[in-house]
Amino acid sequence: MSNALVSIQILPKTKNGESVIPYVDEAISIIQESGVKYEVHPLETTMEGNLEHLLQIITQMNERMIEIGSSNVISQVKILYQPDGVSMDKLTEKYRP
Repeated sequence: MSNALVSIQILPKTKNGESVIPYVDEAISIIQESGVKYEVHPLETTMEGNLEHLLQIITQMNERMIEIGSSNVISQVKILYQPDGVSMDKLTEKYRP
């Protein structure tokens, strides 16, 4: 059972002001490879899972940004921690057609 929802917007600093989209794509690929449930939105990506695991994914994302050439990274993170369980579907079901 998932105990957290974590939304992240990752903002890597690029070398010469080039587009951050390839960096963001790489960050999302780390989420995909992790196997957690996630949804990509225009300004952030939301993950569902165990809080400790989700924070490890964020660490991996930040480290990867540096590995591929970013000099620093800003990660804006929102966390909903609910030990008795939480899901994206449950929180948004009334808004779905």
